[in-house]
Amino acid sequence: MKIEEYLKTLPENLLSGNDVQLPEKSFKEIFNFVNLNQNDIFYHLGCGNGIGVQIAIDEYKVKKAVGIDNDSEKINQAKNLPGEFVCQDVRDFDFSDATIILFWFTEEEILKPMMEKFEKLTPGTRIITIWGPLPECLPEKVNFPYILNTVPFKKAESLQEQLLAVFGVKCVDFVTAWEYAERYTKAIGDPNIPNDRFLTIIQTLVIWINAKNLGVACREEIPESIQTYINIMKMHFDIDFEHLLKE
Repeated sequence: MKIEEYLKTLPENLLSGNDVQLPEKSFKEIFNFVNLNQNDIFYHLGCGNGIGVQIAIDEYKVKKAVGIDNDSEKINQAKNLPGEFVCQDVRDFDFSDATIILFWFTEEEILKPMMEKFEKLTPGTRIITIWGPLPECLPEKVNFPYILNTVPFKKAESLQEQLLAVFGVKCVDFVTAWEYAERYTKAIGDPNIPNDRFLTIIQTLVIWINAKNLGVACREEIPESIQTYINIMKMHFDIDFEHLLKE
């Protein structure tokens, strides 16, 4: 089974972030990272159960906090919390007064129209993404997997420049791939979930293989640790990564 086929058997949110409910600790890490404070107007686009909005109000005393989600059931649950909650497609919502936005979508049909809206925001507006920066943009600051993008955006000249800016290295080796994969898994996951190491291995292989294919891996040859995990995935789980490696 190719890795692409295996990923289709997983809940879509595991790797894309769609419909993921971040734990409270992750919201606090994000808000501390961006110095959320009482002068901010905070929007959570894709707010889920609204806990991020609640934390922004109760613990960071923001001036205003709004959660937007197109899931009416979640919005109805969130309306018992402090803050404003709106059931609407984020592409249609007016958040022009925002000073800080949490945005975690990966679909091109959402990213393209949202980038047009983001670029019209007031200079200095901060947009937090998770795992990767906004398309074709260089991050302002990174505490992986949390990434700060600031209006006006700095444009990346290439995918290679963008990837290395996110990881803060000159090239990607196994240690970097594992460290950042583990950070992501821990940030979005429940500490009680037993298969987080399995997901970390998958993310590690994805990171390193992408780096190699972009020409920014530290070594041209496949490190022994990477090959070992590729073999384990193939032999024990019938998940194939080798076809992703470009000659």
